[in-house]
Amino acid sequence: MKLSVIIPVYNEVESIQVILERVQAQNLAEEIIVVDDGSKDGTRDVLGTLDGKNGVRIILHEHNKGKGAAVRTGMAAAKGDILLIQDADLEYDPRDYPQLLQPINEGVADVVYGSRFLGRAHRVTMFWHQVANQLLTLMTNILYNTILTDMETGYKVFRREVLTGMKIRANSFDFEPEFTAKILKRKFRIFEVPITFNPREYAQGKKIKLHDAFEAVWTLIKYRFVE
Repeated sequence: MKLSVIIPVYNEVESIQVILERVQAQNLAEEIIVVDDGSKDGTRDVLGTLDGKNGVRIILHEHNKGKGAAVRTGMAAAKGDILLIQDADLEYDPRDYPQLLQPINEGVADVVYGSRFLGRAHRVTMFWHQVANQLLTLMTNILYNTILTDMETGYKVFRREVLTGMKIRANSFDFEPEFTAKILKRKFRIFEVPITFNPREYAQGKKIKLHDAFEAVWTLIKYRFVE
């Protein structure tokens, strides 16, 4: 099966070339779709030198729309049988791709989440950020009767067929709860696998904020009762 890696990016001039090299080093992706979401820090200049090389395809948003919008653009453009979402900020390690893909390749899963909380190596930082993640996951489990350990993970891998008939509306970080709510309601087979995690702090450019957590709560509640 062919793998499409989707990389939404906004103002990641320091990391974009590094993450592309790490993805390419795995020799697993048929295509790497980078959606630049209106970067203004020089990221686009770097991407302009990489478009069309080693499977990389660049798509540009004229202005910043949000991570969810960039992911939606990437999903619409992807041609692979399996889609994998990869953040551009180096928090997630592409060396975990074989583990992420294994349940799908073995035919036991339709969707795989890379969990930051299943015991693999991770940088020690930002206690309250972890608490917020765990509370959102707990809320997901209560509302949708499941046992996820990491709903907000950036590593989501899924068969193309999962998107059939599914309309994703999220423009921002609410992509994670909306996608999760909709695959749970559709009863897709979901596996979690442990991943390594190297979180950034806000001084290093981390973008998700407290208001995004409140938006996630509303999204989880809303889609429990609609669609």
